[in-house]
Amino acid sequence: MPPPPARSPSLQIRAALLKRADDFGIVLEDVALTHLSFSPEYAKAIEFKQVSQQEAERSKYVVLKAEQERRAAIIRAEGEAESARLISQATKATGPALIEMRRIEAAKEIATTLSKGRNIMYVPGGNQQMLMALPSMP
Repeated sequence: MPPPPARSPSLQIRAALLKRADDFGIVLEDVALTHLSFSPEYAKAIEFKQVSQQEAERSKYVVLKAEQERRAAIIRAEGEAESARLISQATKATGPALIEMRRIEAAKEIATTLSKGRNIMYVPGGNQQMLMALPSMP
């Protein structure tokens, strides 16, 4: 037969007080524990246990976060690999036109970003005469 379940300290103290008061003919209706104090060693042990639990939870969080970052990196790498594969297939199917279109889109995006700046002027270098149709200087 299993041992009876342990009673809470509050119930044990209540039962002891009721029995002791009954020995003197006193009837207690209610017992409430309002202030308990523990030895400094016990309080330190409780604090140490709580700190240890918090550190364990923090460690679990760090491990979980690292695992999520690892999964995200794998998913990102798989997506980039798929993207590269699709671009490679499109380049094979359409020739260099896709690369030229991407270059133009990137140039448009850069030009849009630069045009929003108030004090930015873009002057191309080399032989590219994008802004002015002036002959190259020797």
